[in-house]
Amino acid sequence: MTDEILPFKCSNCGRQQALNFLGWKCPVCGGILNLSAAPVFDPAQLDQSARGIWRYRHTFPLPAEAEAVTLGEGGTPLISIPIAGRTVHFKAEQLNPTGSFKDRGMAVMFTALRAIGVTEAVEDSSGNAGAAFAGYAARAGVKGRVFVPASASGPKRAQIAAYGAEIVAVEGPRSKASEAVQQAAQAGAYYGSHVYNPLGLAGVATAAYEIYEQLGHAPENIIVPLGHGTLLLGLQRGFKALKEAKLIERLPRLVGVQAMACAPIWAVQAYGRDGLSFVTEGQTVAEGVRVVHPVRGDFVLNAITETGGTVLAVEDSAILAGREALAHLGLYVETTTGIVWEALGQTTGETVVMLTGHGLKN
Repeated sequence: MTDEILPFKCSNCGRQQALNFLGWKCPVCGGILNLSAAPVFDPAQLDQSARGIWRYRHTFPLPAEAEAVTLGEGGTPLISIPIAGRTVHFKAEQLNPTGSFKDRGMAVMFTALRAIGVTEAVEDSSGNAGAAFAGYAARAGVKGRVFVPASASGPKRAQIAAYGAEIVAVEGPRSKASEAVQQAAQAGAYYGSHVYNPLGLAGVATAAYEIYEQLGHAPENIIVPLGHGTLLLGLQRGFKALKEAKLIERLPRLVGVQAMACAPIWAVQAYGRDGLSFVTEGQTVAEGVRVVHPVRGDFVLNAITETGGTVLAVEDSAILAGREALAHLGLYVETTTGIVWEALGQTTGETVVMLTGHGLKN
């Protein structure tokens, strides 16, 4: 029964909530919700008959009887390419069904939503999360409404609309769309947020399991575009489960990359909390990471510290050059993903680079 599963735990007061909890923050103290238990990765429980993320279903906090909401997400290739005297592995997350890594988390979340009977939900997004939300809402039979910045990429908005979700365009920076959707959530809509709802982290963690199985070990570094940080946190969750299972000896160093025009996590790492005083929500070609107030920023910094990683910030000129360099390797990605390229020159050792969104998004 869904009311017997307590997957949510307040990061502030520690109170737990059932799977059928319809809020998006702790109802007592307003704290951010995390998953209450770490996943247990057991090779003996892998479902060899399933594909993609559903091979790892035993790691998801879902009822056993819940029917999977799936479009075939996960199982993306790891492409190894020699670059400057070393081999770099590119995890091709742009090949997920709606064109980004966000599909992993949305599949798990919508499986839960259908299990608890949610029929309408809202989300806010600059593009990829909105497209994934709309696609999986359609698959689950849930009526979706997506709040997007009016400046969001045309192809991304067209993709959201194609799935049948209602688009609410919000003037102003990305943060205004977040404010608008939270007003809708406070009015009673289920907030199927890729940021606030931690169920998505269980799905994103499967990327770590796949990388481990594809390499046969954990890499030394993983480079990740960094906005709210859900991809980085999902990878940390997955690799910690592998370490706990004694399948790897150490966690990969997690390297997050932000756009210099909007780099709050980099600023805190470099200058402490005082660094936030000069952070702005500046214009950047990397719209997917234009996040001035990352909801799980403290958790992201903790994950980076725990793994011995770092946060980098790069200029738009380097992001555009990175996208072009990746395309010349045959890797057609959206502009935001180009942010990872410059970080390659600042890492040594075996490295996996996360390609987060498809080039057709722009």
